[in-house]
Amino acid sequence: MKVSRTWLQKYFEQPLPDAAALADAYTFHAFEIEEMAGDMMDVKVLPNRAADCLSHRGLACELSAILEMPVKIDPLREPLPEFPKSNMLEVAIEDPKKCLRYMGAVVRGVKVTPSPAWLHEALESVGQRSINNIVDATNYVMLNVGQPLHAFDLNKCGLDAEQTQTGRGGASIVVRQAHEGEKMTTLDNRELELDPSIMVIADGHSGASLGIAGIKGGKAAELTDETTDLIIEAANFDGAAVRRAAQKLKLFTDASLRFQNRPSPELVAYGMRDVLALIVEIAGGEVEGVVDEYPTHLTNEPVSVTLAQVNGVLGSHYTHDEVAGVFMRLGLDAQTSGDTFTITPPFERTDILLKEDLIEEVGRILGYDRLAPMELPAAHTAPDQAKYHGIEKIKDQLVEQGFTEVSTQSFAKRGDVYLANPLDKTKPALRSTLAENMKEALAQAKQYALRVLAPGQKPKLFEIGTIFTKDGERMVVETSEPVADLPQMKDDNAYGPKHVSLGAYHQFSAYPFMTRDIALWLDADSRGLDAEETLKQTIRGQAGDLLVRLDLFDRFEKDGRVSYAFRLVFESMERTLTDEEVNAIMEKISDALREKGCEVR
Repeated sequence: MKVSRTWLQKYFEQPLPDAAALADAYTFHAFEIEEMAGDMMDVKVLPNRAADCLSHRGLACELSAILEMPVKIDPLREPLPEFPKSNMLEVAIEDPKKCLRYMGAVVRGVKVTPSPAWLHEALESVGQRSINNIVDATNYVMLNVGQPLHAFDLNKCGLDAEQTQTGRGGASIVVRQAHEGEKMTTLDNRELELDPSIMVIADGHSGASLGIAGIKGGKAAELTDETTDLIIEAANFDGAAVRRAAQKLKLFTDASLRFQNRPSPELVAYGMRDVLALIVEIAGGEVEGVVDEYPTHLTNEPVSVTLAQVNGVLGSHYTHDEVAGVFMRLGLDAQTSGDTFTITPPFERTDILLKEDLIEEVGRILGYDRLAPMELPAAHTAPDQAKYHGIEKIKDQLVEQGFTEVSTQSFAKRGDVYLANPLDKTKPALRSTLAENMKEALAQAKQYALRVLAPGQKPKLFEIGTIFTKDGERMVVETSEPVADLPQMKDDNAYGPKHVSLGAYHQFSAYPFMTRDIALWLDADSRGLDAEETLKQTIRGQAGDLLVRLDLFDRFEKDGRVSYAFRLVFESMERTLTDEEVNAIMEKISDALREKGCEVR
């Protein structure tokens, strides 16, 4: 949120430090500063504090606590007036879960003009464009205390002319779901198509939508220079509903930003009080009355924390008086019983729900720089490295003999140790041997052997890992082929290898591969493995080095003939292959297979 030092100064008797010092105060105790320009600071208010700190009032109270400078005014602690009840307006809320509170006020006899200089300058100081005195008043109050507001032209809301003149009533506001396919033009001339997931403010007489709840007003009741009578809206809408609507419509506003972070419904009355007073001051007119629909009153629950809990979490040694002082500086009225603090948060502090929230307040206000540095655990004697040197020697020797190391998971279908809550229910035990995993690894390695190894060469794998038996854990070596004369691991719980594992590693290509399938028929006397190998040799001979994998994926017999289907994978280490060159290779393969008497399908 963009805030002005000059605006903040209105909350204090004492002169504030310069903007740079204020930025440091916010940064070290509350929020980061994203941008500074003269007296303007763009404060990065986090979502948990958006309910109270997307406002000059909230940020002034933060400064008060951080700098230990009392505020001279606090709009949210001043008493509310007794609003007169309107005889000209009625309000209906269809879904109280989507609209928690709606206040509507009728103001008659205003004059729409440019704003006074002080208001114009205040808005411009935080990057807001001045529009007219009524709209500027609603924006000023929102930026000051955090409550979004909107003004409608009363005489565009489907009123009966005689009723308006005699003051016997007539205006009606309904907060409802939009109709499927309902259209509305916003104040910035965007025509939007709505659906029932979006809440609208509608004219109860004509049914026309006047605005999108919590986001933006519509053209239907737009203010003009001729406007004399107003309906002022101050409301509280469900944050999730507003966020979804804003995302669906791709329409994000200052109002939607505040509502999606769930400000308290109690704030509505304070916003209404301030905007009515400001409008009468700068635009004249008279408040006819107010309607307040507040179906369910919400209150903050008390939260307790002890001094021991504060110091235990923070690793600090704060005294009772220091902690009590923080709560006092923050305006959190703490009831104490011994070293227990019980706080009922003020309505705007919707973020204080747990004792950890109070602990965080103490830590940040007193300063995280006051906390003692974290002490590292006492150093332990370095473990005997002999075992690990032995493991490395085994690995080196196996690799020299053409083996490749694999690493498999510790879970197994059967074993001595079963897990209470296995990640994979098909493997509920911890492995008691590496042999089963080695079999699976070897089976998978054979699928890739053609890509890495010479024809006829078998993959050789090894794994060094921990097994879990009823006698305890121990590290073992498992290989896919017998190996002699391997060094033993230097550990009482370790024993040497029984078999051996994989070959030297193959660099993978950074370029994409391409696949092709080819199917062919052979006579019935060509059923054996020799026929399959002959076909593969023919394919490899024509494909050249670009063929990195060749798999038989289908074989069947019919009418005295045998069908073979192969999948070919092409890849280059130097470049991206093209369809044209791979298609040319496939043509060569097809021609060669036809010469061998195959019918290529």
